[in-house]
Amino acid sequence: MAGHSKWANIQHRKGRQDKIRGKLFSKLSKEITIAAKMGDPDPDKNPRLRLAVKEAKGQSMPKDNIERAIKKATGGDAEDYDEIRYEGYASGGVAVIVETMTDNKNRTASTVRSTFSKAGGNLGETGSVGFMFDRKGQVVYPASVGDAETVLEAAIMAGAEDVQSDEDNHVILCADTDLNDVSNALEADLGESESTKLIWQPNITSPVDLEGLTKVMKLVEALEDDDDVQTVTTNLDAPDDVMQAFAESEE
Repeated sequence: MAGHSKWANIQHRKGRQDKIRGKLFSKLSKEITIAAKMGDPDPDKNPRLRLAVKEAKGQSMPKDNIERAIKKATGGDAEDYDEIRYEGYASGGVAVIVETMTDNKNRTASTVRSTFSKAGGNLGETGSVGFMFDRKGQVVYPASVGDAETVLEAAIMAGAEDVQSDEDNHVILCADTDLNDVSNALEADLGESESTKLIWQPNITSPVDLEGLTKVMKLVEALEDDDDVQTVTTNLDAPDDVMQAFAESEE
């Protein structure tokens, strides 16, 4: 899955790592707290919490932060959040799914709508672009964990649907409902993953040129900077040379 490493490279070259890291830990903490509040605070008894903790560890989130996020839920002082998905189009007709957790639905809806508008896109109704994506489980390992054949064999044994390997990563995909079981089986065989989470995988893609990619990324970054936004997914498809040109233009 070449796109995974390309996006990682773009993020790295843009020099936004510290800001991105801070935002990421905040979003991961929120997911952990919500998962612990909705179910059992013991990750072994709460699949959603286990996945949230596993993802946090994969992103090198400190153990103290993880424990603090769980304690916040059990201490009874955690805010009440609503999980809301927004769907719309970026400039050029690229489909966008925005997942949020908010304690103020009106504020979040207003901000997301305004962000789309300012970036030349438009917010649609729920379901307006969802058909262009499939809900999947995704587990990512570094290339160093083993060759493609070894990882493929482990993925098949674990019950995964597909493996996409490149020089940087092995990206393993499975049914969304199988993610907990698949990730546990893979962890027993390959060790801890870099990332374990549910994703929206495009089944229809929208090709973009350099100008289009630049406009879409402007929207994505603005949305990701919002504290209420957990994830942003698009169905853009950019050739390697366009991705490289964009990365170089942002250095």
